[in-house]
Amino acid sequence: MMSEKQLPASKRLLKNNRSWMNGEFKGKFLVTLSAVIMIVATISITIFLTTKGLQSFIKNGVSPIEFLTSTKWNPTGENPLYGAFPFIFGSFAVTILAAIVAAPLGIGAAIFMTDIAPSWGRKIMQPIVELLVGIPSVVYGFIGLTVLVPFIRGTFSGMGFSLLAGTIVLAVMILPTITTIATDAMSSLPKNLREGSYALGATRWQTIRKVLIPAALPTLLTAVVLGMARAFGEALAVQMVIGNTRDLPSSLLDASATLTTIITLNMGHTTYGSVENNTLWSMGLILLIMSFLFILLIRYLSSRRKI
Repeated sequence: MMSEKQLPASKRLLKNNRSWMNGEFKGKFLVTLSAVIMIVATISITIFLTTKGLQSFIKNGVSPIEFLTSTKWNPTGENPLYGAFPFIFGSFAVTILAAIVAAPLGIGAAIFMTDIAPSWGRKIMQPIVELLVGIPSVVYGFIGLTVLVPFIRGTFSGMGFSLLAGTIVLAVMILPTITTIATDAMSSLPKNLREGSYALGATRWQTIRKVLIPAALPTLLTAVVLGMARAFGEALAVQMVIGNTRDLPSSLLDASATLTTIITLNMGHTTYGSVENNTLWSMGLILLIMSFLFILLIRYLSSRRKI
């Protein structure tokens, strides 16, 4: 039997080509299968959650208007009430307030690392930001419960469990996300933007404010939206500090609740298929819709990048 080296060149080439094609086919099959699984999983989750989320309106007769606008939530009462507006308001409130707090800090930290700090300063800041990203949600919530809540209670009176506590915890949680993406945005800007601005006599701060930030603005906004998306879907850390009441808060120091905290607290205590259980699935559907809207907004902002 002839060895591979003794085979004619044409046959060795054909054999190597077949081996390469087999490897190519396997590689394409694996990556295609991965993509198909991801698409099928996404579509399946969307269909399942949509079906379950609409049951309360179609099967149980809960009014969508009452569900979205009423401030009364008492699903176990003699006359059950299914107003989810306080939880919707709480979700939007802590998300927007957290973004207002975290966005300037995150973008400011990114500008410091890319345009102001010496090389050793970035080497110190980068691991700190990465460490914050890796801290589990329950750790943030536990720190908020043991440090932040008592501080608010002692400083402003009240119970300490409040919208303010939830806002601060979420702001700290989304800060590294915003900082990381904003740093990448500022670092990816062409050097000739800075050089051209300095050549025209602009100072460092004029360059940052009038040249770099406008050029990176779409990506900076994307960073903020991604942080908001994480904040809107956060449950455990917020649940530990926000108070979890059914009432609409009238100030930052009042206790509140979000869609995620109510689902987390109540889903395990309801009967599958009951009206209360179905309304919790409806809240989950709202979270899914908001996730899609955040994704669409991110894609829109990404398409408007100037650089």
